[in-house]
Order: sequence, then C-alpha cells, then structure tokens
Amino acid sequence: MSVLIVIPARYASSRYPGKPLVALTGATGVSKTLIQRSWEAAMAVSGAARVVVATDDSRIEAEALGFGAEVVMTSEDCQNGTERCADAYTRLGETYDIVVNLQGDAPLTPAWFIEELVAGLRADAGAELATPVLRCEGAMLASLRADRMAGRVGGTTAVFGAGNRGLYFSKEVIPFTAAPYAAEAPTPVFHHVGVYAYRPETLLAYPTWTMGPLEKLEGLEQLRFLENGRAVLCVEVESRDRQFWELNNPNDVARIEGMMAEMGLE
Repeated sequence: MSVLIVIPARYASSRYPGKPLVALTGATGVSKTLIQRSWEAAMAVSGAARVVVATDDSRIEAEALGFGAEVVMTSEDCQNGTERCADAYTRLGETYDIVVNLQGDAPLTPAWFIEELVAGLRADAGAELATPVLRCEGAMLASLRADRMAGRVGGTTAVFGAGNRGLYFSKEVIPFTAAPYAAEAPTPVFHHVGVYAYRPETLLAYPTWTMGPLEKLEGLEQLRFLENGRAVLCVEVESRDRQFWELNNPNDVARIEGMMAEMGLE
C-alpha cells in the first residue's frame, strides 16, 4: 500500500504567527527551522513513497525548497491541516492508498510512531483514519496539568473505547483522575500525538462537512470526524525513552530545545 506524507504548514497561526520558520537549536548547536526539522522527521519514516510540504505562504515555500523539500502550494482558505492535506492530495493528481498528515509543529515525532500508525490502519479495515496516542507517565501528566493551570494549551489528550475507537479528544486533561503519580509511573491519561493516517476517500470527504460545535469549542480538527460518525482508530505507541512534545506556544521552543539536548539530537 503506497503512503504519501504531507506536512501542512501555515504562517498565520493565531497562537504563534510565523511558527514554521522559528529556529530550533539542537544538541550540537545546529539551528534549523521548525519546518525543516519536521520534514527531516518525515524523511526518516520507512516505506513512504513521497513526502511533500503543503503551504499557502511563499516564505515557507522558499524555506522548504531551500533545504530540498518538495512543496505543494495550497489554497489560503484551508481551515486546518486536514483540509490542507486534502487540497494537496487533489493538486498532486496521483493516487495513494494512505495519506499521512505529519503536522509541521511536531519535529520530535519518532519514525516508528508513523510506521506503527500506518500498520494499524492497514490491519483494521473498519477504521477510516488512525492517530497515535502515548500513555502519559506522571511527569508528563503533571506538565499537562501545569500548562492548563497557567492558561496554556500544552497538549491534547484522548479517550478511546472498545477496539481502540476514539471517543473524544480535548485540550483539557481527560479522563479525570485525582490520584497522585510518581514521575515515571504510568497513568490512565493518553497524550494525543498530532499525526493522522487517512484513507483518501475519508480525507477528501472531510472539507465537505460543516464544522461542528465540538470542533469549534475545542479547536481540534479531528473532532469533525467523530461528529460525522467516522471510525477513528487510536494506535498506542511507545516512547522507547524518546521525549515528545509539539510546538504550540512560544515557550515550547525552550522546552523542545531542552529535550533535543537531553536526547543528543542534532
């Protein structure tokens, strides 16, 4: 089954304008933009037939072309990364069995997250899209809670039921648990990793649906699938001692750089 990886990137982020062009310094002092690090993460995935950056901004296009990426220019009207992936897929004019959305703010996404995501969708004929979830240890849960207490969106959490079918995604920390957890202890909270693998027909249907009330409230694009009764497969992945975080806010730059330093990532 052929796999296309699309990296949607926009300049006019409401929370962090110009985010794809923000520089991140690695453990060796090498500085690269967020979009380049996200592209390098995609290029490390085995089995992908093609990797493209999808954007509507000439500055991001120029940066991506400069480090050797293939770029697809998309409409300015795309409301989120999924719509941009659908637009890019249509403009490419080629057929793939699975389309992966590796959002341009997730440079620490390990290759095996995406490889296991694709494998999960291949194995589950009833699922229309798949997304990875990572069980929080106590330290990560404490970090998520601290962000919310400070009024920041530090990450998204997911709950799922039988067959690992997604039930809900939220910027709040769900499910509720009052229990204390040691830093390395497993918890019942799952961090949603912002990567998606779609069947093309489901991806192309997405922009035709009206944005529902839950998507509007949470600002989470994946809720549109749930609001339209689509089967979302949550694939649990293992960190393998790899730290993971998405760049959502300006203060996440120092956090991600610190993680790269600890892991020795260039």
